[in-house]
This record gives sequence, structure tokens and C-alpha cells, in this order.
Amino acid sequence: MKNQDYNASIRVDASAEAAFNSINKVADWWSADLEGDPEKLNDIFTVHFGEVYITIQVLELVPFQKIHWQVVDCNKPWLKNKKEWNGTEMIWEITTAKKTTEVRFTHFGLVPEAECYAGCEKAWEFYIKESLFKLLTAGKGIPELA
Repeated sequence: MKNQDYNASIRVDASAEAAFNSINKVADWWSADLEGDPEKLNDIFTVHFGEVYITIQVLELVPFQKIHWQVVDCNKPWLKNKKEWNGTEMIWEITTAKKTTEVRFTHFGLVPEAECYAGCEKAWEFYIKESLFKLLTAGKGIPELA
């Protein structure tokens, strides 16, 4: 059986442009403790959650269609392998049909066999399906506060 990478999707009454721009406003839906610029191709940014951090390089930005990130460093101190996310990739795909926009997210390398899968799945479900969704539908997300 093939590993199943974590994925989630939301559908919103918003434009593809709004979805693209909102995803790139990482501090508005994921973590307000942000260093760097997620909106520039090849740039590196870091989100912090206390002593936890995730450093990501922006590999691809296709306006209003796709965002591709790769984790270049991380610290998840409760895990045996504190660097478990290193090398994993996150792809956001944005499509519009019948006045709604679908945002599909896949975290390649975050699979059920990973030590952090259960906790990370729960966190992504919140940040994508609640925080990003609220940013797109109500204008305000629920990011982790610094």
C-alpha cells in the first residue's frame, strides 16, 4: 500500500486571487510569529510556535493557481526525530468553478506512519478548515499568536 500524504480542501465563495493572496498571508491564518516573506519566489520564511519552528522555502508561485513550499528546517521538540518535517513539501492548488473556489492542500511526506501524524493532522485541519476558511469567508483568520 502506498503512503497517503496528508491532504485537505476547502470550498469558498471567494475568487482564486483572494485565495492565493490569503494563503500567502501566513501570519493571518497560521502563525502571527513569522520571519521572512512567504510571498516571494525562492524566499525562505519561518513560522514559530514557542520553541517549535518550521522554516520553508517558496519553490513555486503560479498566481491564483498554485503555491509550492518545501520545509528546509524545523524543530518539533516532542518528537524522537525533531526534524521529521525536513524535506517535506506543501502544495496548494486553487481552482474556480461556478462562482466558488476550491483550495486543495497536500503535505507530501506527512504520512500516517510519521510520528507526528495524528497531532499534525489535527493542527492542519484547524489551520486550513477553520482559520484559513474564516480568513477567506469572514476576513479574519485564527492564527497562533506570538
